[in-house]
Amino acid sequence: MSQYRPLSAVVLAAGEGTRMRSGTPKVLHPLCGRPMLLHVVDALAELPLERIVIVVGHGAERVTKTLQEQLVTEVPVEFVEQRVQQGTGDAVSVALGVFDDLDAEDDILVLPGDTPLLRAETLAFLATEHRVHDAAATILTARLADPSGYGRVVRDKNDRVSRVVEHVDAAPDERAIDEVNTSIYCIRRNLLAPALRRITPVNAQGEYYLTDALEVLSAAGHRVIGVMTDDPAEALGVNDRAQLAEAEAELRARINRQWMTEGVTMVDPSRTYIDATVELEPEVRLLPGVILEGRTTVGAGAIVGPDCHLVDTHVGERAIVRSTVARDADIGDECEIGPFAYLRPGTRLAARVKIGTYVEVKNSDIGEGTKVPHLSYVGDTEIGENANLGASTITANYDGREKHRTTIGDGVHTGVHTSLVAPVEVGDGAETGAGSVVTRDVPPGQLVKGSPARVARPVREDDD
Repeated sequence: MSQYRPLSAVVLAAGEGTRMRSGTPKVLHPLCGRPMLLHVVDALAELPLERIVIVVGHGAERVTKTLQEQLVTEVPVEFVEQRVQQGTGDAVSVALGVFDDLDAEDDILVLPGDTPLLRAETLAFLATEHRVHDAAATILTARLADPSGYGRVVRDKNDRVSRVVEHVDAAPDERAIDEVNTSIYCIRRNLLAPALRRITPVNAQGEYYLTDALEVLSAAGHRVIGVMTDDPAEALGVNDRAQLAEAEAELRARINRQWMTEGVTMVDPSRTYIDATVELEPEVRLLPGVILEGRTTVGAGAIVGPDCHLVDTHVGERAIVRSTVARDADIGDECEIGPFAYLRPGTRLAARVKIGTYVEVKNSDIGEGTKVPHLSYVGDTEIGENANLGASTITANYDGREKHRTTIGDGVHTGVHTSLVAPVEVGDGAETGAGSVVTRDVPPGQLVKGSPARVARPVREDDD
């Protein structure tokens, strides 16, 4: 028997997931920033597969579109629709339709799309054991203290699998078995198709069970074996919101352990939430209450926290971000942000910018060394280098119909309670007096004050 037969995978993702009580297809519910199904595909993508076939059904168009947009794998992925959900056996039959030669000597991994904790190493172990024992089919099993609801694995006197009986169909002595079917298999493809043609929906669910095809193989004298996983939780499916939360907690703990292994400090990992899509560099320090989501990246030596929520945000090296909410923002090296800052989409901060307490920034570019220390709003604005905005400086960028831009030059200083009414430009080195309302462009080097602000005098070179 060759142990180098081609290997493909079939992922069953057609179910509605009624216990989720959601209009979202079950396999698209997110865990740590990625749909549940993508965690399964991610594990498969680490294996040397010929192809991955995903069987969709409920919300087929939405599931297909979401995965096509977010898939990152070199393994070819194909989608096939099970228009009427008639059980796992029928789903696999639909999947086999994309294979050109059903008599080919290769193996197929079959697994559900709702097992987001499954590791590539476990799938590789399953395929290896299948080939080492020259099996027709191999089941990944688990031993549970409470096997209620799971199909029981019935073995013969030679310790091979003779059949799998679903919980609802099991007799009392079969329900006493604590070895359960995880619904994860490795099967010889040239034996699978004829076995599927021999199964019937005579059971409590009125469905075509894939496990019945395994019983057909066993009864025909083919070797059907079970290999047990070391970690039963890894192969357990997600069927409701409580199980979704449990799976996310385990996946989050894995992510945190991996980042700590790679040199990231977490003061309290139990209060640190990191999406699978986040990238961190060594020597990052995360304080309690940090939530990092989406495409967020954090540079070496940065300190984030406590109590920060960053989404699709870049944090530069050695930056300090405290008690801040940011989305789609770019924070430069050695910036100091917060506490209680709000960086909205389009915020781009150069190096060594300070955004202080109760400051909101939106769709603005702020130059190197500029400070906006407290109680300010900066929107649709470009600020040069080494400027300083006094307390409660605001840019009034919306006239009720359109947004307008404000331009603030290098070295500009604004007094407290300054209002800059866009569109307006404040030249390099200009200053505003306290309470100024600036409605016209300010020439470089000028001091303006009043409401509306008027030019008072040129700013002397020795002025603060």
